[in-house]
Amino acid sequence: MDKKRREILKKIEKLVDPYRITKGKGFRLKDIDPGDTGEFGSDQKPRAKEMLARGIRWMAEEQDKFYAADRHSMLLVFKAMDAAGKDGTIRHVMSGVNPQGCQVYSFKQPSMEELDHDFLWHYQRCLPERGRIGIFNRS
Repeated sequence: MDKKRREILKKIEKLVDPYRITKGKGFRLKDIDPGDTGEFGSDQKPRAKEMLARGIRWMAEEQDKFYAADRHSMLLVFKAMDAAGKDGTIRHVMSGVNPQGCQVYSFKQPSMEELDHDFLWHYQRCLPERGRIGIFNRS
């Protein structure tokens, strides 16, 4: 892994780490402030936009390598109540990637066929192919 890539991953790790849940026991979503912006307060909007733009460029570069290697797939799961901003988040974060390398699935109320199977059957059918990024948009 080259030095530039390691530096970017370190920065991402620093931003993400406070929101990582490593033990589900004792975790309560109600204890999380939905207005938390981490180190990006209202006075940091320009910086946040720049970070997003850099992240989008980096993700596009990484997707090219990921697709060419054709060894693994990636799954991004967005789950929240209706009108929580999932679609906007997906649109912003994924705006720089090649849509040909993505598979997006929106899950709504399960169909009768899906109800006849176990819970994960519904999702297993939609897992991304190797080299592709799968996005599950779930209400």
